[in-house]
Amino acid sequence: MLLERLVEIGRERAGTPGAGGTVVYDRHGVLVVRVGDVVVKAHQPNREGGPPLALRMRIADALPGLLLTSLGPPLEVDGRVVTLWPYGEPVDPEADLPWEDAGRLLARLHAVPPPEGTPVRGRRERLVRLVAELPGGPETEVVRRAFGTLPGWLRGEGHPPDTERTHLVHGDWHLGQMVRVQNTWRLIDVEDLGLGDPAWDLARPAALYSAGVLDPEHWARLLGAYRASGGPAVPAEGDPWEVLDVPARTLVIQIAATCVQSARAGDRPLDEAAQALVGTCSRISSVGTPA
Repeated sequence: MLLERLVEIGRERAGTPGAGGTVVYDRHGVLVVRVGDVVVKAHQPNREGGPPLALRMRIADALPGLLLTSLGPPLEVDGRVVTLWPYGEPVDPEADLPWEDAGRLLARLHAVPPPEGTPVRGRRERLVRLVAELPGGPETEVVRRAFGTLPGWLRGEGHPPDTERTHLVHGDWHLGQMVRVQNTWRLIDVEDLGLGDPAWDLARPAALYSAGVLDPEHWARLLGAYRASGGPAVPAEGDPWEVLDVPARTLVIQIAATCVQSARAGDRPLDEAAQALVGTCSRISSVGTPA
C-alpha cells in the first residue's frame, strides 16, 4: 500500500523507526505524509517526473531563501514519483493571511535570473484536458463558452508568445504553496517551476478577486507588496489588468472547471464560491471573443 511505503520512507529518513505517519494531503492523485520533521510526497501519476523534475528541484535547492530545499533527489516507489522535504508550517487560514509576505516572496523569485537550461512552465495542456473531460450539464457549457474566448495558444492552438518565457516563475502559486521554516516563508511544490510570464503567478488571486471570492483588501495587500518590492509582472503604477486580464480569465475558467468536475464526481451541488466562478465564466463569454 502506497501510504505504508511513504511512512516507511519517512521513518528511515527521519531516523525514527517507530514513528507514526500523518496524512497531510490526499487529493487529485497526490498523497503527502508527514513523519516527524520529514514530509514524503507521492506525485500525481500523470505528472512529469524524471530529469525535468530533478532539474526543477536542483534549481529550488540553489535558492534556499526562496524555495524549500529538498532532502534528496526524486525516488520511484511502486511506479510513483516520490520526493522528500523538511516539514514547514503551512499558512493558518484562521490567522491574518500573509499577503504582504507572499507579494514580496513572489517579487524576489521573479527577479532571479533563470539558470541556463531552466524548463518552460507548462500548464496549458492541463487546462485543455480539464475542459475536454468535463461532464455534460449547463455549468459545463458555460465554462466551455468562456474557454472559447481565450487566445488560441491557451486552447492548444499555436505557440505562446515570447513574453511567456521571460522570468523564473513558480507556475502554480497560491497561499497553500507557502510554508514557514525558521520564521521565514518559503515556496513549495516545484513541479511547475520554470520559465514563464510572471503575471501567471498572480493569476489565481486575480481570478478569485475578479469573481468576488477574494476580499478586495486582501488582493490590494498582495498586489501592493508585490509592486513595492519591484515585481516585474505588472507596471509599478497604473492599471495592472492590462497584463493580468488573460491570466485571470484563464484561471477563473480553470478553477470553475475543477469545481464543476469535483462537484459532479461527488454528486453534490456547487458551493457558493464555485457558483460565483461559473457566473464569472458567463460574464467572460458574454463580453469576450476568441482571440
